[in-house]
Amino acid sequence: MNKWVKKLLIGLGILLVILLAANFGLNIWLKTQLPEYIKNNTDYKVSYKKLDVDLGSGNIFVAGITVNSKDPQNTNVIGLQGTIDTLKISRFGIYDAVFNKRISSSDLLLAKPNLNISLAKPVDHKTGKKRNPVLFENIRINKGVINIFKHTKQKFLSVKDLDLFVENLQMTEESVEDKLPVVFDRYDIKGRNFFFRPDNVYAITISNIATSNGQMSVGNFRLIPLLSFEQFKRFYPKKPKLFEFSIPKMDFKDVVLKKNKISLANADFQNPVLNVYNTGVKPQKAEKKMNFEINLEDVRLNNLSVLVNKPDGSRLFFAKTLNVKVNQLKFDKVTAAEVIPVGYKDFHFSGKDIQYSNHRNFAIESFALNPKSGEIRNLILSPGTMAAEKGSMDLKTSHIAFNINKFEFIDRKLNLDLKDVLVENINGTIKAAESKVKKNHGQGIIQSVIVRKMTLKNSDIVYDKGMQPLAFHDLNATVNAIEIARKPNGQGLSFKIRDYFLTTRNFAYKTQFYNLSASLLKLNKNKIQINNFAMKPLVSRAQFIRMIPVERDLYDLKATQITADGSWDLFSDNKSINASNVTVLAANANIFRSKIPKDDPKIKPLYSRLLRSIKIPMTVNNLDLKNSVLVYEEDTPESAGPGKLTFSSFNMNVKNLNSAKTKGRSTKVGININCSFMNLAPLSVNWGFDVADHTDAFSISGKTTNLPAGGINPFIRPYLHVTATSGTIQQMLFNFKGNPAGIHGTFNLKHKDLKIAVLNKDNHEKKGVLTAVANLFIRSDSEKFPEAVAVENVERDPTKSFFNLFWKGIEQGLKKTLIGVNIDKTEKTVKDAVSSVKEVKQTVKELKQDIKAKKEEPKPQKKEKKGFLKGVFKKKEKPVTE
Repeated sequence: MNKWVKKLLIGLGILLVILLAANFGLNIWLKTQLPEYIKNNTDYKVSYKKLDVDLGSGNIFVAGITVNSKDPQNTNVIGLQGTIDTLKISRFGIYDAVFNKRISSSDLLLAKPNLNISLAKPVDHKTGKKRNPVLFENIRINKGVINIFKHTKQKFLSVKDLDLFVENLQMTEESVEDKLPVVFDRYDIKGRNFFFRPDNVYAITISNIATSNGQMSVGNFRLIPLLSFEQFKRFYPKKPKLFEFSIPKMDFKDVVLKKNKISLANADFQNPVLNVYNTGVKPQKAEKKMNFEINLEDVRLNNLSVLVNKPDGSRLFFAKTLNVKVNQLKFDKVTAAEVIPVGYKDFHFSGKDIQYSNHRNFAIESFALNPKSGEIRNLILSPGTMAAEKGSMDLKTSHIAFNINKFEFIDRKLNLDLKDVLVENINGTIKAAESKVKKNHGQGIIQSVIVRKMTLKNSDIVYDKGMQPLAFHDLNATVNAIEIARKPNGQGLSFKIRDYFLTTRNFAYKTQFYNLSASLLKLNKNKIQINNFAMKPLVSRAQFIRMIPVERDLYDLKATQITADGSWDLFSDNKSINASNVTVLAANANIFRSKIPKDDPKIKPLYSRLLRSIKIPMTVNNLDLKNSVLVYEEDTPESAGPGKLTFSSFNMNVKNLNSAKTKGRSTKVGININCSFMNLAPLSVNWGFDVADHTDAFSISGKTTNLPAGGINPFIRPYLHVTATSGTIQQMLFNFKGNPAGIHGTFNLKHKDLKIAVLNKDNHEKKGVLTAVANLFIRSDSEKFPEAVAVENVERDPTKSFFNLFWKGIEQGLKKTLIGVNIDKTEKTVKDAVSSVKEVKQTVKELKQDIKAKKEEPKPQKKEKKGFLKGVFKKKEKPVTE
């Protein structure tokens, strides 16, 4: 037993001696032969002052190292050139280095290295040939100066005074191609004058960098364009943007570079400045998909300044101060495909002094936004380029605030749900586009937008369309349940409002000829109230006549109050009006028409057809016009001043005013009017038609009593040059039916002592002879119970109004009653008589002229000449009255 133990001990001793001798011999060999071996069997030349190797552990210690590549032009291997004060390698893979030509180690320490490193040429993926990698699990560098170059000799990375510890470092040419030249698990770094050039457009510089307990601090980070903007556009004509970015100070921790993933936490960026220069080139779709992802646990950008320029160098966007805080920010190939290319758990976004200038100009004093709410202070909108074509806004608002229930994109479509929106103190003008904007029926970005409550307070807004401003003063409005959604057929968006309430004071709307105003306007979906409504002409009657190409009415309207009750939907795709009652109080309407402009040749549809042309279902169950005044004035080139009809104490009731578009409801309209005609006699009218009747048939009947004949003189005197000098219209009845072709019916007039006077063209002098002739043919008294006369064959001029046709019916009834049924023969007789009177008048005028001439001749000295007509005119000292 002791013999075997003795032999074992002797064997182990011999083995130990052999190992010691081998280790001693290896050290002697490495010291004397390794440099030559490396030179002959690797791509590098190495020299050193001291070398110690532990064959058993694989640990190596080397001092005073100088290293150079044998062939600096060989881009297939990593190039090395420089010195290292001290090199320590733990568990060096001697077998791999000798037989597989792969350098690997668990730990590497470089003290005061000053190295220039050239990265190997990227792998040729077509051949599949791989380079021999350099693998270090852990690496330490103390006081290093490192310069890394690409295989093209272009500087890629450099740093001075580098103190570095990296755990599980991996660096291969594939990672360089993916924009991640190194990956590692844990790090500790300190250095200054960092330089990184990822491509030919940009360089990144850092003045200093340091880590402590996993926290990294970076000073004066800058992304610098290597080209001027003009050079960039010339050399890269397809690139849309050039960036310039600087961050004076940033801090973060837990940086992880692993495979294709970049992660860090608690990133704090102080006073960043970002400049973006647009070339105007439309971005092309990326040919290569993004192959890495970024995860930022918490990111804060404090006092960020942003400037974005247009291609011409003018300012597109400027933000003096932005503050951003994002929790769990994520960017990867999934988020990159979304409208907002980043994911997040939470964010807070705020800023001051924001400006945007393009088709519209925006200026914001301050704003704040987070996933649940937002607020804007002192927003100013002003017209930008193409303002006239696309419309413009010149508005200011002191405060906008909103709360968000949901904000998300699904399949690149927006789904937005706002709990409420508040807008305060809007002041300014909105101008409509000059040309009609083409509707875009494309897919769009909106899937669904819901605003559950929107409130507008204390605002003054003017909407100007075609130089016709609509002004809302002291405007307050609340709108509930606004819904915007895609239509089922994909052709545009639908718009719905559940409820709204609006009030405005000193409402005004200006057109070419009128200024419409109201002291108060209240509106919701069930009630309308308008106080002190007025529609006043902006031009005089003479100016109006000169401005219109064809005859047209000029209105001057006032109403103390207008109210409406019911329900109406004016905002959805299924618009409708259903009013139970509309009331107009104390209206005063003056309607003036001049016949001096030429006639309007357009066909005038009757009221039933006009109502039928309304495109939406419309019904007014009851319309009341109360205690009002209606004055109609009309002049012609032959009239001396306008003729005038006055209807005072005017009360009108309209039943079932409709557009014949509500199924199952009656379409018959009934109109009842009671008023005082010419302030002298009561007048009542009943008028009816069926909107759904495409023949546009109608009926109208009425009655007036005890009208002094002189009461109609203000209207007939300017046109007919006659006045009613005496008499009374005791009763006038009419009952007509008609359609667009004409009117017919019955007319009944009871009158007494009716006499007229014929005037000259200036409406001043009574024409005695013509007056006598006219009164011969007029029935001065009707029978006690006069018979009705038939009004028939009254044809309508389709270019004239309904009331022109109605007046023609009254005119025929008057003629038949006053002159007789055979009015054609009577009129001819009157004309013949008038012609005879005119001939007599002409003869008298000629004789008067002859007499006057005779008087002016010198009298004969001897004998006075006597004439046949001397006695006739001797007593005439004055001209004959016409």
